[in-house]
Amino acid sequence: MKFFIDTADLNEIKEAAALGILDGVTTNPSLMAKVGITGADNIKKHYVDICNIVDGDISAEVISVDFDGMVREAKELSALHPNIVVKIPMIKEGIKAIKWCTDNGIRTNCTLVFSAGQAILAAKAGATYLSPFIGRVDDMNWDGILLIEQIVHIYRIYGFETEVLAASIRNPLHIVRCAEVGADVVTCPLSSILGLFKHPLTDLGLAQFLADYKKGNG
Repeated sequence: MKFFIDTADLNEIKEAAALGILDGVTTNPSLMAKVGITGADNIKKHYVDICNIVDGDISAEVISVDFDGMVREAKELSALHPNIVVKIPMIKEGIKAIKWCTDNGIRTNCTLVFSAGQAILAAKAGATYLSPFIGRVDDMNWDGILLIEQIVHIYRIYGFETEVLAASIRNPLHIVRCAEVGADVVTCPLSSILGLFKHPLTDLGLAQFLADYKKGNG
């Protein structure tokens, strides 16, 4: 399973990359605004800055909601760097744009996915990645992990090549559960990745080892 970090914060990206386990980055307009990146030119430059830190797929999101606008943005974003994957929303015009991108060699990440039916449409259109938002599904009193499992099962039955990229990760348990049900990728905040390190027995064991060493070696 690949690990992507879901942020536009360069310091967080560098910290995650330093762990040696980072495979890519996902971003969106909200995350850009959160770190004060506004304006089309500044956003594009920021995408390139991210690509220069991480040697992996970097999702860059369109803001248009019509076919022509999404295709225009897809061309512009994909031209920024070979690692750019264009994020396109799960709407009718978005599926048309994803199909166009597939036919023209532009990789895509279909975002804002909340059902298996939507996942089938994205795979049929040739999306490179599919981003089901499991945390938001949980917020609606449904089961986000069950959705991931359902999509993975369908994709394997029909041999779809679209990778399931579990998004809206809220905690380390989400990451583990996604691994259990076969997600190809998880994209998560740095805090969720760092949370995987934590276990009280690890802390207790290390403290005991160091105490024992100190007794024997002064």
